[in-house]
Amino acid sequence: MPDVQKVSVALTAEQVATLQAAVKTGEYATTSEAIREALREWQRKRELHAEEVGRLRAAWRKGKASGKAGAVDFESVRDEARRRLKKVRRTA
Repeated sequence: MPDVQKVSVALTAEQVATLQAAVKTGEYATTSEAIREALREWQRKRELHAEEVGRLRAAWRKGKASGKAGAVDFESVRDEARRRLKKVRRTA
């Protein structure tokens, strides 16, 4: 096991009860194990979020670099969207 350090966190009574219930039912061996899993999930979500922000920033830069926007024919955009939706529904 890697270097383990102890930290102190304040939790609500409801959060503590949830942790204790997870241990009591055998879902986790200890409350520490449950907290470590929650932290790993939080880290994973932060990484995914950072990746998504990177993709959005790249798309933004690409869009900005593509030049000025022209007029949009919303009727043709709606028609195209409807056509695509029909195609998706047929294949589903």
